[in-house]
Amino acid sequence: MTTKKSNWAKHLILASAVFALSSCGLPRTGPTKQELYAGSVQKNGNAFIVDVNDRVTRQTAVVPPLGFGPEFQNGGVVGSDTIRAGDTLGISIWENVEDGILTTAGAPATLEQVQVDGEGYIFIPYAGRVKAAGNSPEAIRRVITRKLAEQTPDPQVTVRRIAGDGATVTVTGSVSGQGVYPIERPTRTLNAMLARAGGVSIEPEIAKVKVIRGSKIGEIWFEDLFSNPQMNIALRGGDRILVEADPRTFTALGATGAQSRVGFASQTLSAVEAIAQVGGLSSGTADPTGVFVLRDETADIANAVLGRSDLTGTQRMIYVMNLTDTNGLFLARDFGIRDGDTVYVTEAPYTQWSKVLTALTGSLSTAGSIAALNQSLTE
Repeated sequence: MTTKKSNWAKHLILASAVFALSSCGLPRTGPTKQELYAGSVQKNGNAFIVDVNDRVTRQTAVVPPLGFGPEFQNGGVVGSDTIRAGDTLGISIWENVEDGILTTAGAPATLEQVQVDGEGYIFIPYAGRVKAAGNSPEAIRRVITRKLAEQTPDPQVTVRRIAGDGATVTVTGSVSGQGVYPIERPTRTLNAMLARAGGVSIEPEIAKVKVIRGSKIGEIWFEDLFSNPQMNIALRGGDRILVEADPRTFTALGATGAQSRVGFASQTLSAVEAIAQVGGLSSGTADPTGVFVLRDETADIANAVLGRSDLTGTQRMIYVMNLTDTNGLFLARDFGIRDGDTVYVTEAPYTQWSKVLTALTGSLSTAGSIAALNQSLTE
């Protein structure tokens, strides 16, 4: 009888120790699946918990399109021979006399770096102000020749266009050669100008190209310049081109290979790809039935997902995936991750029990060691 009471006492002590250890703050990676469900709207919490299915993946598949609007696409290629304000011209003049009004001993008069002013004019000695903007070098040559012919016999004039402020674009960011580049015949389109700057210096899959033209801004994925030729827009003087890496990120937490803030590795990113980017599920602790994606969703999408029409404002949504289901991995492959999402994987239930038992056996081992030491000292 005494032995039975003693065994019951031992079991009671062990159970009490396990309960005490499990109820105190043992280390863990985050909330359990039960704790997340307990905070749902369905249980008077503040977040909607939704099981992911094919309908949900379709309703949430929102990827903001990137591209140039009509104000960029409708602009034709600028003629390489059209002079604009800010352009610079090189002009040479020959006269058929020994001592001309501009030349001496048959040598030509060369006027380099003649810049077109803000009103579109240039000044030529003895010819006066000549309208240059909107004209071709040939048209300007004829005007100068006609005006000089009134003062010197049969003048010969050449006009060539040199790149100036009115025919340049600025290329900055993740390109091999940042700088100010002239719009020339081979570089009159966006793709050609990027090539002139040495191409992008980051992975093409995550490269975004932004064009700033006055107060208008257009943006496109670098790879889309090749798949959508209409997006290879014609450039204008003063355009600013910025190439940068995709700034979108998601946060991985819980029982994954790494817990960190991670950048997108492609234009579109699925839940499976996001988990793979951080090293996959932790084989020792992860619960594949508890893969959660936390997101602030717009009212339109939240209403569509929940089959409602009364929600207004941003809604906190928690999407749940069970990778052990027959269709689980397919759903995770189809469910898109968006900028700012948090991907959280809960720990398997046995993990906490393992921690409890480890802590308990460690405590008992330590207590046994102390008792043994005490006994050796008293002998």
